[in-house]
Amino acid sequence: MRTAEPHPKDRLLATAARLFYAEGIHAVGVERLVSEAAVTRATFYRHYPTKDDLVAAYLAETSRQIREAVAEARAGKPPRDALADTMAVVGNATCGDDFRGCQFLNAAAEYPDPDNRVRQVIDDHRKWFFEVLREQAAALGHPEPDHAARVLVLLRDGALHGGELDEPGKVRTTLRRAVDDFLP
Repeated sequence: MRTAEPHPKDRLLATAARLFYAEGIHAVGVERLVSEAAVTRATFYRHYPTKDDLVAAYLAETSRQIREAVAEARAGKPPRDALADTMAVVGNATCGDDFRGCQFLNAAAEYPDPDNRVRQVIDDHRKWFFEVLREQAAALGHPEPDHAARVLVLLRDGALHGGELDEPGKVRTTLRRAVDDFLP
């Protein structure tokens, strides 16, 4: 039995995710996306009127996947374990064979205009992650949950950069210890 061929829109998104993450967003042109996704230019522009629309969709899909992983990591756990396991999602990501840093931080470097739609998707993801951490810090009874969340976001950002530059296992271990040391 043959498996159904993915829809052209899905092929474009999967191709974009692979190429943008591996090579950078601005380094990959529409012609290459169209060629590797095996679609026409008309199909590309029917689903994504601009390349930035495709970039925004790629980041939104990445955010959706991370949100699912975090929800799974937190499910049914006491606040301290939920927070530690939320941060472990970050640490574990750094150990992937194809890890090339954070998709959102990488994209932010290529899209400096805060009014660009791509930056708005990045900002939405970061606000969501901050709120998750703030809620968990408050559930733990941290006296300054906003400050705690900001510190944890900085740890996340550092781990996602360090995971590409340093030995990933050590980054994951250091992140876990920093979170344990930080929590009440």
